[in-house]
Amino acid sequence: MQQLLAHLARYHPISPAARQALEDCLTESVHAKNELLIVQGQVCRRLYFVEKGCLRGYYHLDGKEITHWFGFEQDFVTSFHSFTTGQPAMENIQLMEGAVLWSVSREELLRLLDAHHELERLVRIAYEKYYLRLEERYVNAQFKSAAERYEQLLEQAPYILERAPLGYVASYLGISQETLSRVRGRL
Repeated sequence: MQQLLAHLARYHPISPAARQALEDCLTESVHAKNELLIVQGQVCRRLYFVEKGCLRGYYHLDGKEITHWFGFEQDFVTSFHSFTTGQPAMENIQLMEGAVLWSVSREELLRLLDAHHELERLVRIAYEKYYLRLEERYVNAQFKSAAERYEQLLEQAPYILERAPLGYVASYLGISQETLSRVRGRL
């Protein structure tokens, strides 16, 4: 929990009262490798903070798993659409390693935001980061070649290549595993 609180404090100071209220609402959970945190069709009711481990979000499309995001230490993860709307998730969230997560329910989070307005800024920052990643993924998919997407991944997030299977990485980049092998061989 201390890792989460320190992470939040980097973005905006938290009063002792807000900190205590947040601590009271957080739940720790430990998960095994390959466990599904969220399954398509379930409603995602919690926002998670990754203390340890890594996860991926993926869809099923035409019998294939399409990885669309990865989450690592100090990331907030959730099925964003489901968490926000209360509708069933369109994605699955899978642990790629054993993980320690801290989470808060949507109801508890809304109650915290009503009582402690400084926490609203923190949630806004988390939402902004999510949106920026989403926009970057869209731009990359529309305007960059497979080699350019791979090079950007090498520059900005090489740890993904160290911790995620290449099949997941290829899917994340929107290419086949064979194309990924060719691109990697040229660099």
